[in-house]
Amino acid sequence: MSRVLRASAVMMAGTMVSRLTGFLRTAVIAAAIGTWALGDAYNAAYQIPYILFDLLIGGVLSSVIVPMIVRAQKRDADAGKAFEQRLMTLAILILSVIAVLGVLLAGPIMQLYTADNWTPRKVEIATTLAMLILPQIAFFGIGALAGAILNTRDRFAAPMWAPVLNNIVVIGVGIAYIVIGGASANIEEVTDRDLVLLGLGTTAGIVAQAIILIIALHRAGFRFRPRFGLRDTGLGEAAKTASWTFVYVGITQLGFLVTTKLATGAGEQAPGMGNSAYAYAFQLFQLPYGIIAVSVITAMLPRMSRYVADGEFGSAREEFGSAVRLISSVIVPAGMLLMVLGPAVTTLIFSWGRMTGGNALYIGNVLQVFGLALVPFSIFQLLLRVFYSFGDTRTPTILGGLNVLINAALSLVAYFMLPPRYIVIGLAFSFMIAYVLGSGVAWALASRKVGGLGGRDVFSGLSQMYTAAIPAALIALLALWLTRQFADITALTSAIMLAAGGGFGVVLYLATAHRMRIPEVSSIIGLVAGRVRR
Repeated sequence: MSRVLRASAVMMAGTMVSRLTGFLRTAVIAAAIGTWALGDAYNAAYQIPYILFDLLIGGVLSSVIVPMIVRAQKRDADAGKAFEQRLMTLAILILSVIAVLGVLLAGPIMQLYTADNWTPRKVEIATTLAMLILPQIAFFGIGALAGAILNTRDRFAAPMWAPVLNNIVVIGVGIAYIVIGGASANIEEVTDRDLVLLGLGTTAGIVAQAIILIIALHRAGFRFRPRFGLRDTGLGEAAKTASWTFVYVGITQLGFLVTTKLATGAGEQAPGMGNSAYAYAFQLFQLPYGIIAVSVITAMLPRMSRYVADGEFGSAREEFGSAVRLISSVIVPAGMLLMVLGPAVTTLIFSWGRMTGGNALYIGNVLQVFGLALVPFSIFQLLLRVFYSFGDTRTPTILGGLNVLINAALSLVAYFMLPPRYIVIGLAFSFMIAYVLGSGVAWALASRKVGGLGGRDVFSGLSQMYTAAIPAALIALLALWLTRQFADITALTSAIMLAAGGGFGVVLYLATAHRMRIPEVSSIIGLVAGRVRR
C-alpha cells in the first residue's frame, strides 16, 4: 500500500491543484454566462469534444493502449520506441481528421445532443460555440496519448499538472468575457465577438495543456519521427482488442446522450434547473474522485498489466486491494461530507455574477445526491482496470451496457414522473443506483478473473472508514444547523459552514480513523507529516 501511496503522491498534489483551479474556472464561467439559455448552450457545446474523444480515442487509451505499450516495452528490442512513434503518427492523423469532420458536422451533432424544445436561436448559438470548440479534439487527444506514454515510463507529474494551465487560460477567458465590451448572459444579446472569445478561448486552454505534455514527453526521452508501417507492430492486435472498447464507449455515450437530452429538456421546463445544473454538480462530484482515485488508478494500471503479463496474479490482487482501500480512505468521508455540505459548497462557488442564490442552491441539492454515488462510482472504475490489465475489453462492455440500461431506464422514469424542478435531482439518483448495482456485478466477475479480490478485507476496511466518517458528518450537520439558525445560506455563511463543518469534520475523521488503526489513513498522515518535517 505504501508503494501505491508513494507513486500516487505527486499525482495527488498536481490533481488537487488542477481540480481546485478547475473549481475556480467553473465558478468564473458560471458567473459570466449563468445557467440559463446561454449557459446550457455553452455547456452542451463544451461537452461535445470530450464525448467524441471518449467515443473514438479515450476509452482505447485507458483500456488497450497503456497495457500494449507496456508489453511493447518488454517485448521489442528497442524497448517499444518504434511502436510509440507509430502510435503517435496514427493518432495525429486520425485526430486531425476527426477535428475537421467535427467542425463540418457541428450542426447535426448539436441537434443530436440538445432538447427538441430548444429555440432556433439557442441551437444556433450552441452550434457556433461547438464549431469553435471542436478543434480542441486533436490537441486533447495528442496530449492524452503523450500522457499515457509518460505514465508507462512512471512519469506521472506532467499529466496531472498540465490541466492547471488549461484552467488558468479559461479563467482568463471568463474574466475577459465579464469585463470586456459588456458581454451578456442573455442569449438574445450575445454577439459573434462574445462567442469567439468563449469558444476559441476554451480551445486555447486545451492547446496550452497539450504543449506542456509534449514538452514533458520530449524531456522523458521520446523523439517523434513519423512512422507509417503497421505490419508486425501489434497495432492490428490493438485494433482487434479495441473493437470491444469502441462498443463500450458507444454504449456509455448513448447513456450520456439520454441523460443530456433529459437534462436539457428539464431546463426548458424549469429554467436554471437543467443541463448546466447537472454538468456543474457532476464536475464538483468528480473533484475527490479526480484527486485520489484517478491518481491511484493511473499508477495502478501499468503495474497490474506487468504483473498479469508475468503471471503474478497474487501481486495483481495485492495491487488492487491496496488501491481500493487507499481510494476509499479519502472518498468515503468526502462522499458523506458532500451529502451534508453540498449546498454550502455550490453557494460559495456559484452565487456570483449572473448566477443567483437559488441557482447555486439547486446545484448543491444535485451534488448531495451525487455524493451518494462517489464510492460505488470509484470502485466501479477500479474494477474495470482489472479486466483491462488482462487485455479483456469484452467484459467491461457488457458491464457498461448493464450500467447504461439501468441508468437510462431510471432516468426516463424520473423525467416523466417527477415535477420539472426535481428531474435533474432524479437523474443524479438514477446515476447512483446504476453504479451501486454495476459495482456489485463487476466485483463478482473481476474476482473470478483474478482468483479473488480479498473482498472480506476490503469490505471490513470500508466498514471501519464509514464508522470513522460518521462523527465527521455529524459535525458538518451541526455546523449547518447552527448557521441556519441565525442566517440564510449566502456565500459568507457557506464559507463559515465549510470552515467549521468541513474543516473540523476532516480533522475529526483523520483522528478517529488513526485511533481505529485504519492503516491507509495512518499512512497518509505519516506521508504528510514526513513532508512537513522536511
